Amino acid sequence: MDIEKLKQAVIDALEDMKGTEITVMDVRKLTSMATYMIICEATSTRHAKSLANNVREKLKEAGADFRGTEGEKEGEWVLVDLGDIIVHIMLPATRAYYNLEQLWGAAEVRRQHVTPDAINE
Repeated sequence: MDIEKLKQAVIDALEDMKGTEITVMDVRKLTSMATYMIICEATSTRHAKSLANNVREKLKEAGADFRGTEGEKEGEWVLVDLGDIIVHIMLPATRAYYNLEQLWGAAEVRRQHVTPDAINE
């Protein structure tokens, strides 16, 4: 699957389950381990687990491979490794504490804005 289509499929899967504050970071100039990192906020540990599950299911349906998932037991920070894309699903406090956007500050960042109206649809 084309990397841009894969990226959009991940964003769509997160938005389908009402993930918020979605940020896409292009890290290809900073590391060889991935092309994109996508960060998304969840409202609860259960929500984080559901978001990760939806990403896995939607991407499997699209024919993409995934390498693994970490953090589902605790659910405060769930990582889905799709090879070229690493998805971080975090509770707001966890995201603020680890501040991956600042850690990867040289990355090109694009934030998806989900409006309150979109959440209620």
